[in-house]
Amino acid sequence: MSNYNPNYKDILIKNVLFAKSSNKTIVDETLALLRREKVSKPTIYIGAGTCGLGAGAAKTLTRTKEYLASKNIDADIIELGCIGLCSSEPLLDVQLPNKARISFENVNADKVNKILDDVFSGKLEGHSILAQFKNTGKKWNNVPFLEEHPFFVHQKRVVLENCGIIDPVNINEYIAREGYKALWNTLNKKKPSKICNEIEKSGLRGRGGGGFPTGKKWKFASQEKSNQKYLICNADEGDPGAFMDRAVIEGDPHSLLEGMAIAAYGIGASKAYVYIRAEYPLAIERLEKAIIQAKNYNLLGKNILGTGHNFDLIIKKGAGAFVCGEETALIHSIEGKRGMPRPRPPFPAISGLFGKPTIINNVETLSNIPSIIRKGASWYAAMGTEKSKGTKVFALSGKITLTGLLEIPMGTKIRDIIYDMAGGVPNGKKFKAVQMGGPSGGCITEENLDIPVEYESLLEVGAMMGSGGMVVMDEDTCMVDVAKFFMDFIQRESCGKCIPCREGTRRMLEILENITKRPFNLHGNETLERFKGIIHLEELAEVIKDTSLCGLGQSAPNPVLSTVRWFRDEYEEHVFDRYCRANVCQDLRTFKIDVDKCTGCTVCAKKCPTDAIIGARKTPHFIVEDKCIACGNCFDICKFDAIEIS
Repeated sequence: MSNYNPNYKDILIKNVLFAKSSNKTIVDETLALLRREKVSKPTIYIGAGTCGLGAGAAKTLTRTKEYLASKNIDADIIELGCIGLCSSEPLLDVQLPNKARISFENVNADKVNKILDDVFSGKLEGHSILAQFKNTGKKWNNVPFLEEHPFFVHQKRVVLENCGIIDPVNINEYIAREGYKALWNTLNKKKPSKICNEIEKSGLRGRGGGGFPTGKKWKFASQEKSNQKYLICNADEGDPGAFMDRAVIEGDPHSLLEGMAIAAYGIGASKAYVYIRAEYPLAIERLEKAIIQAKNYNLLGKNILGTGHNFDLIIKKGAGAFVCGEETALIHSIEGKRGMPRPRPPFPAISGLFGKPTIINNVETLSNIPSIIRKGASWYAAMGTEKSKGTKVFALSGKITLTGLLEIPMGTKIRDIIYDMAGGVPNGKKFKAVQMGGPSGGCITEENLDIPVEYESLLEVGAMMGSGGMVVMDEDTCMVDVAKFFMDFIQRESCGKCIPCREGTRRMLEILENITKRPFNLHGNETLERFKGIIHLEELAEVIKDTSLCGLGQSAPNPVLSTVRWFRDEYEEHVFDRYCRANVCQDLRTFKIDVDKCTGCTVCAKKCPTDAIIGARKTPHFIVEDKCIACGNCFDICKFDAIEIS
């Protein structure tokens, strides 16, 4: 590259956003540099999102800096967000001048020196290579491209397009990839009503759970007459197993800001809030930096790019209450009140924050907006199915080989996600179910794996899209225990305002706890109550669904209804046989000693907290069942595999 040191801001604003022509050679070289299509010196990229840091990326980063200093190598180090393949973290990419960017997986600090030594000398053997990137230099031999990896080959990345690829806190890189171009075209060439029509025509539906048509929702607010309107981004991601919003903000915060600015223009709002969990410090930090950069480029604030449009954005940190994911509870929290839902109507689009028209969308919904405006509604509507357009981001966790984030076209079969993209269930275990939609969702079983990912299809089998969490379970999972986990979560997170949710979920949890209790721990009428409770479990669930105040309460019984529907035999085993086939419910486990394997070492007897193990030294021991509390200490410490669980 030449010694020319361009004013990136001036070049990007004039040539990318305003589409004005200047020195083409300089512009092309600048954009290629910012898109990392070429680099003038060695560049090292480290996946430093929350998942990467949890896997040890901070130590990898430190060791990388130490290596470069010790070798006196002048190189750039870029801290990225998550590219999606969390199971391969920490990820370390290296791009040398005139060579393609190459990615290594599971790079802990101990591997850094050897990898960098070999890459700088042109050697690749003996390392865990993930892939190389297209259009970033001369390719490496016998290294597949990222798009060819099984986890990525079937993906269609719209929201995740830049995540793990670009520096999330470098606005220049975002603009060089046509970032904020949709905003400029919106403010200069389109009326607010046209923006709403475009989003409605695209078929985009809310990605936060309910799936309400986004453009239609915007029109409600745009048609309201008011001196002030608000836009709220709901980043209060509370579902267990969901981390999409966090990853998008950490990896590409400017796409969210641009989407919010376009949405605000469409509904006539000049002020917005990002309601985000305080437990997301890295996402908040990167979002704050992005806001400052956007204001410095006059892309937020007063008189944006000289168009006369004003748009101010405030970050509001939530305290982690699950109920604040509900729209009206979230509004109350921003207003400084206790986060509790209120009856609707009026809906927030008519009377929301501070009594003004308010639109609430989640991170994924808003991050779709720039691409739709830039490429057109027809482009987006061409993906997906008749009623579910576009793509959907899912967070895969649980008993699955490849965990992480992936973005697939609507209509993709769940089987394809689990087996073709995520590698199936590990350790030769049998797939049992996948929980979709979090605490408000339900289970997809083996017989339903071929249904497409779309709003209506999932509802038909008792699940829901939700925010996009997918928790995979194998044969070692107890479905009654799963239902108990979610019911415990929902009961604790209930705001307590309405009786059906507050008392009903507590009663459902008590019933589930009763049927997983150890038989001889029951007293008085508890045995009778145990049988009566299970009889009324489904009836109670329906009452809660029909009479709770908000959507969270109405969907609270879903995990129980779903597991009872598909795994009734497991409930019957717990109730009538007092048996847990997965040996997960501790109080229903029975421990026995195989006398042929027991050596009489007495270690288990010494560790038993209730003195339930008896026997002389060097002779087989026995467990007194009435004393055993099924803690499992004996099973964990026995070196001879003499303890059996039944």
